Amino acid sequence: METVLLTDEEVPQPILVLKGISKYFGGVHALEDVDFEVYPQEIVALVGDNGAGKSTLVKIIAGVHQPTKGQIFFLNQPVEIRNPHDAQALGIEIVYQELALIETRDVPANFFLGREPVKGRWGIFVDRKKMIEDTVRTLKELGIVLPSLRTLVRYLSGGQRQALAIGRVMPWGGRIIIMDEPTAALGVKESRRVLDLILRLKEKGCSVIVISHNMRHIFNVADRIVVLRGGRKVGDKKKSETTPDEIVKLIVGAEML
Repeated sequence: METVLLTDEEVPQPILVLKGISKYFGGVHALEDVDFEVYPQEIVALVGDNGAGKSTLVKIIAGVHQPTKGQIFFLNQPVEIRNPHDAQALGIEIVYQELALIETRDVPANFFLGREPVKGRWGIFVDRKKMIEDTVRTLKELGIVLPSLRTLVRYLSGGQRQALAIGRVMPWGGRIIIMDEPTAALGVKESRRVLDLILRLKEKGCSVIVISHNMRHIFNVADRIVVLRGGRKVGDKKKSETTPDEIVKLIVGAEML
């Protein structure tokens, strides 16, 4: 059988590339010479023990921290992500574990929190109609079912809150969505719904970076698994070419059998 070789144009190119990223907080080396890539419509799981550097790495991508050393490339161009606004301008959004929802406001208000559309000659009136229409459309596209748009967030379940927090980044053209422990503290059914939502984001053209300690959830959705230990990258495996046991050994530093 003849071997078919892909041309350079046919080989998928990463959307995001981090090269030699280091981050020091005084004498603490949170990250040391880390390379990291994200490809189009790829789900990358970022794993490691507490203190491995996972949160620091994604906060650099999201513009919360700036690297002490290293370079960042987006669509093959060098970029500086100096703050969250720079990240959002590139299409990078992050959903923190805390979710940052306001419990006393309803679904559309949380959906557009801090990004409310305005109308009127002077642009001083919130366009509530547009908020409702855009919220309904996005929730429908992602298959998110909530009791009612008028429901206050305090009355939503944990899974519904997580779905709302994830879904609200979509209208802003998110190319890369970062999720920090999206299934933490959720039951089995709600975790399944969130994992299904992550897969739907991929179908919609998004790339997703997921931080998680749940190995079963990682192997349910991830295309590739990157392992950090002590601030260094110690593993980068396609899911199809590894096992949960191998990933756990990389996390804890055990010798491979």
